[in-house]
Amino acid sequence: MFVTVYTVIIISGYKEENSKTEDVKIVNSIKPEEAKKNLENDNNIVLLDVRTKEEYIDVHIPGSILIPNDVIKKEVEMKIKDKENTIYVYCRSGNRSRTAVTELVKMGYTNVYDLGGIQEWPYETESGER
Repeated sequence: MFVTVYTVIIISGYKEENSKTEDVKIVNSIKPEEAKKNLENDNNIVLLDVRTKEEYIDVHIPGSILIPNDVIKKEVEMKIKDKENTIYVYCRSGNRSRTAVTELVKMGYTNVYDLGGIQEWPYETESGER
């Protein structure tokens, strides 16, 4: 599966004895067009909505699961057990999804992509609880 990946480098530093070492984390992003195509061809991709329950009920992408960003550390390992599974993360505008992707990578998830905000999703959406 070919994925055009846009990267954002997140740098966090720490001091060890008098030297500074930087730990670089890469956040992969995916465009809605590519995500839609991949979702249609691969049933194993997890589509993760990190908004609030109220936002999810109002509108969400079909097939997505809800784990609000403020409880992601507590709930994600119960709902997404395989840390090698491909995960596309979205929110409303892209800020919370970027934060969630960074957190998931820190937790050991290896194939996590920032889909950005549902505002940029030009395809079908639905409302209500899943």
